Amino acid sequence: MEKKSNWQEFEQVLKEGKISKLYHFTDFDNLESIIKHGGLFSWKDCEEKGIKIAKPGSSDSSRSLDLRDRLEHYVRLSFTDDHPMKHVAMKEGRISNPLVLEIDLETAFWKDSWYADRNATKNGAKKGGKLDNLKAVHFELFTGLQEYFDMNEEEKMYYQAEVLVKNFIPLKYITNIGNFGIPIPAQPKHLQAKIPYTAQITRNTPTAFIFLVDQSISMSRSTTFRGTEMTLSDAVAKIVNEQINELVLRCVRMGETRHYYDIAVIGYGDDAAYGWKGALEGRSFVSPEELKNHPFTKIITRKETRTRRGTLIKEVEEVQWIEPIAQGCYTRVHKAFKMAKELLDNWMKEHHEKDCYPPTIINITDGEFNGISNPREVNTELSNELKSMFTNDGNVLLWNIHITPDSSKKVLLPIDKNELSRVDEYSEWLYDMSSLLPTRYNPQVSALRGDASTERHVAMAMNTDMSTLIQLMDIGTPTNISQNQ
Repeated sequence: MEKKSNWQEFEQVLKEGKISKLYHFTDFDNLESIIKHGGLFSWKDCEEKGIKIAKPGSSDSSRSLDLRDRLEHYVRLSFTDDHPMKHVAMKEGRISNPLVLEIDLETAFWKDSWYADRNATKNGAKKGGKLDNLKAVHFELFTGLQEYFDMNEEEKMYYQAEVLVKNFIPLKYITNIGNFGIPIPAQPKHLQAKIPYTAQITRNTPTAFIFLVDQSISMSRSTTFRGTEMTLSDAVAKIVNEQINELVLRCVRMGETRHYYDIAVIGYGDDAAYGWKGALEGRSFVSPEELKNHPFTKIITRKETRTRRGTLIKEVEEVQWIEPIAQGCYTRVHKAFKMAKELLDNWMKEHHEKDCYPPTIINITDGEFNGISNPREVNTELSNELKSMFTNDGNVLLWNIHITPDSSKKVLLPIDKNELSRVDEYSEWLYDMSSLLPTRYNPQVSALRGDASTERHVAMAMNTDMSTLIQLMDIGTPTNISQNQ
């Protein structure tokens, strides 16, 4: 590609601004088409070439603005891998499983590339292909020292500065295009695509599970579980402990407890903290072997057992790693989300080169989140950050399960928001915070819901009783372990 005659000066500006790469967000469902057609085209070039965009990131209104400003033939690139418009596209349902493509900085030096100090269609935007246009960008905002939420309105505006590349970016300039498990053929149109969420969970390609547990005072309300009256916190602790034990047992092969995944528990109320007790207290992720060797305690509990004569309730001994807690005035899930994000940032770096089944986060709560200004906006943004994280096999899956002693208005794994009409506005909040499940979950989901839909379901439930919570936990923790590894 032909560069600007003085491209080294542009390179120096970016070097001084500590910019080493550019970014473009899209949806996993678009990846096959991008590879098949040899790179990224502008939305208008896609239209003219008959290329269908499965999940367009731009809205109709933004395309109208592009046409107004004659920017329809430009591919938009950002200086940050967490562009706020990605969250807007998720909130409005245009994309559901976002990924971020890393773009070679060389594209910024091409002859027809432009620069804008904010969204190029905004009033007052300084845009063009000259050196002064690039120098107008506020590079200090991209150092990572300040969260987007903490910026003032002017800074937020400049955080959307962009590079506009004319028409097309070939695959070879998308530097992480080979990181998603899809082979890059010599002839791009001859493509054997990899289906997301199909990676085997092995010791070489592990996954991770994070359980977020509401421990606010409202969890002290009474419920009935297996014929015994107890608090919600007691019931949830029993169920989470049982699920952890089941995950550990799935790792036992030939007398060895294999490291197929990492597991973490985060409790939240007024604050958030890791939930392990005993020898593992204070730890974040722990291995199945560590869990097997370091139970906190053992208890006698009542458990349902299916027999030919029906369902019996028997007393059995079970191991425990977490304790029931119900205290504090607030439900500050945002603190738990931030802890989970930090955990997964490190986990993703460690497993960056592997085809790992994406981590799963299961959030269990009995009420609305509070304890912060604008809780809906903030928590939806934080949940979008978690859902935006991805391995080579797909995006992180975030489940939000609302439990209650009264399950008369139950909603389970809906297909769309129309199913929420019989419950309150809070269900829409949970819906927006939750992941869109891949179709590999459909057989179990259909069995639970009693339907046979082929549509994708949202990983949320509202007004769930304890028995249903167990079923949801089973669906949400698939391990699909290869027996030979």
